[in-house]
Amino acid sequence: MGSHNVWSSNESDSSSADHLVVMVHGIMGSAADWKFGAEQFVKMLPDKVFVHCSERNGSRLTLDGVDVMGERLTEEVVELTQRKPNLQDPRSTLCGLEPMNFITVATPHLGSRGNKQVPFLFGVPAFEKVASAVIHLIFRRTGRHLFLNDDDNGKPPLLKRMIEDYDECYFMSALRSFRRRVVYSNVGYDHIVGWRTSSIRRNSELPKWEDTVDEKYPHIVYEEHCKAYDAEQCEPTSVENDGSDKLEGELLTGLSRVLGKSRC
Repeated sequence: MGSHNVWSSNESDSSSADHLVVMVHGIMGSAADWKFGAEQFVKMLPDKVFVHCSERNGSRLTLDGVDVMGERLTEEVVELTQRKPNLQDPRSTLCGLEPMNFITVATPHLGSRGNKQVPFLFGVPAFEKVASAVIHLIFRRTGRHLFLNDDDNGKPPLLKRMIEDYDECYFMSALRSFRRRVVYSNVGYDHIVGWRTSSIRRNSELPKWEDTVDEKYPHIVYEEHCKAYDAEQCEPTSVENDGSDKLEGELLTGLSRVLGKSRC
């Protein structure tokens, strides 16, 4: 099993697994957050998957910045694949792996700045403005990244840079290398991450949802297969009466180039 946060269906047969699932927790979280999910993976796919719950960015280390956490995660995956050579694909240049599925769960893709992006602020503009001004005092560098307040030597905010290949950082190229890209978002009862930012939509694009769309997974109330668009095909961003701003519109346009499937 390697360590307390890596699971395989059978310790003696773990070397036969040739699919790696890397599970990454959220802000102020830990590897233990994914323990149940990891166990379900190996229960359904015995002897086929090796599940690793990332432990490099535990607890307060999640406050060091999105970029720093990304570098730590990369190092962690590289070290893991070096210990498990059966997971490596010699044809791939992404940590020796063949990218298959990139899945996010309740992730603020558009950041946390803007109207109703953080539900517990009740959509009150005054509260949201104050939160944007003081967030770095609580969540430090990561808070600046999420509220798009960072300014590294005059560069655009990190989330803006991440919608393209910026300098020597191949953000979009890496994301496009995955065959399937899926976002899961909470329609309600998520007080930290709003529906709009987690599902990568404008207010006017938020769908009406049914009680359930899948008997097997009754908690899924809406599913949409999205088509990725080239930059030239993306419609001009309108920010009037939409609760968004120009920067949010740019993030939407950029991420529309790699959308695959959205579930709520």
